[in-house]
Amino acid sequence: MERGGWLFIMADRYRGGLYVGVSADLLARAHAHKEGRGSRHVTDYAKTRLVYAERHEEIEPAIAREKLVKKWRREWKFALIETENPDWRDLWDEWFATEA
Repeated sequence: MERGGWLFIMADRYRGGLYVGVSADLLARAHAHKEGRGSRHVTDYAKTRLVYAERHEEIEPAIAREKLVKKWRREWKFALIETENPDWRDLWDEWFATEA
């Protein structure tokens, strides 16, 4: 089994509402969010677009990074997303759509 963890950000639209989370299994967590089985906040506000993901070799640094990013201002989070995903594409479609 692969060790480590992921910091991830879900959004409802381009520069819209954000959800910052952490998971040891990004595929399962993102899939749960897309199906409405993830966090209540994601379900209630339709934040189902995976717009950013950051891999860490160990789960502890991923958790620490999540706590840090959650405290950031919205514009800083937007800048982080746009360094890797300037068009706010749903990364689920590129990475996992055929696996789920």
